[in-house]
Amino acid sequence: MMKGFVQGADRQQTTLLPECLDDWVDESNPVRAVDVFVDALELRDLGFDGVDPAATRRPAYHPSPMLKLYIYGYLNRVQSSRRLEREAGRNLEVMWLTGRLVPDHKTIADFRRDNGPAIKRVCAQFVALCRKLGLLAKASVAIDGSKFKAVNSRDNNFTKGKLERRLAQIEESVARYLSQLDTADRQTAPGEAPSEELAARTTRLKEKLTKLEEEVKRLKAIEKEMLAAPDQQISFTDPDSRSMATSGRGSGMVGYNVQAVVDTTNHLIVAHEVTNVGTDKSQLANMANQAKAALEAESLEAFADRGYFKGEEILACEEAGITVTLPKPQTSDAKSEGRFGKQDFRYVAEEDIYICPAGEKLTHHFTNEENGLVLHRYWTDACRTCALKAQCTKGAQRRIRRWEHEYVVDAVQARLDKNPDAMRTRRETVEHPFGTLKMRMGATHFLMKTLPKVATEMALHVLAYNLTRVMNIVGIKPLLAAIRA
Repeated sequence: MMKGFVQGADRQQTTLLPECLDDWVDESNPVRAVDVFVDALELRDLGFDGVDPAATRRPAYHPSPMLKLYIYGYLNRVQSSRRLEREAGRNLEVMWLTGRLVPDHKTIADFRRDNGPAIKRVCAQFVALCRKLGLLAKASVAIDGSKFKAVNSRDNNFTKGKLERRLAQIEESVARYLSQLDTADRQTAPGEAPSEELAARTTRLKEKLTKLEEEVKRLKAIEKEMLAAPDQQISFTDPDSRSMATSGRGSGMVGYNVQAVVDTTNHLIVAHEVTNVGTDKSQLANMANQAKAALEAESLEAFADRGYFKGEEILACEEAGITVTLPKPQTSDAKSEGRFGKQDFRYVAEEDIYICPAGEKLTHHFTNEENGLVLHRYWTDACRTCALKAQCTKGAQRRIRRWEHEYVVDAVQARLDKNPDAMRTRRETVEHPFGTLKMRMGATHFLMKTLPKVATEMALHVLAYNLTRVMNIVGIKPLLAAIRA
């Protein structure tokens, strides 16, 4: 015994009556919110397997305690089924939550594998609860995508460029080893046996050449399989994962592109989707419409970065009652080469003309279709004698193309000009949740393989993030009251 310190209970001390497990869980403990939320769900309607007991065989676990176990695990950064099995046997909060059930790790893993769509519906149900709490009253969101690592190393992913580089490296190595073999041959006089050291070096070089020959055969077989794939890319550990570029130079990863729509007021994730497409360009309308449906709003204000800029997507949003604000990427070489860009030409809608920096009118001459887009062409014959021609074009005339729905793009730019802080709002809204999710997931990010299973895992992460946000905003007891209401 250490006198003068707070003393713990004697491990051998017996009690007259056993302590109630409920006494160990405080009224403001987050597990109470998990318990009440899951109990309020109609698991059968959500599509969970095993809601009704089987007529024969050994009794199975009801999906309710299994779902509670997973939500608790993702709230506390315990995503592995083996670690959840250990927690069920030693953690008082988990014992309280599951009624002291201790399913084995295989049963726990199978529940997550077999109930992916239902778990995603639970995530949507919590967004509906947030709407009921009044936390999503403002129909304003920010949209972004972020790359998450898959269970697939870069060495087990192959693209056309990667194979070409690897074969070129092998050719260089073969040439180097052959040169070293020639050098070794010259070091032995005709008719003399090579020294022991020289013979060992020659044997080693020949072994390396044999291994490289085998590697070339392996890569050629992989190339054949890769070229047969729709996107000419193949991953061996997780077949759905893809090589994706990230913002840092040379820091690409093999993973998934997770799309998220985040409420600008309380930073709740109202919609999300896991894709294996490396760019965000075709995701704007899809994610904005998902958010609009989740918020049950007649109109929606959405902010995104320049990676989402695509005329067709902006038009689809406009037609759906979604007002988007995002910057237009500068893809023309004219500005970088010191010449006037298209933005230096002013469009006059009433006359359907462009006014160039020299004040000349570029009139509409013809219309054509290019990559599925209807484009109008404008130019003027005054370019030949214009004093600013060297600053404008290298050709005989400066020609301007205008998409038939370019007015929606112009409206986006006008909104950005009126609200220059829009991109700061987007950044402060949507990038923080991604950082929080990755911090919770750890360095390895996803644990599961293939797109449907990864989507299930992401739904659990989003549910845990939203649950944490709501408990921090309104408190646990008001949340319990809202769920029970």
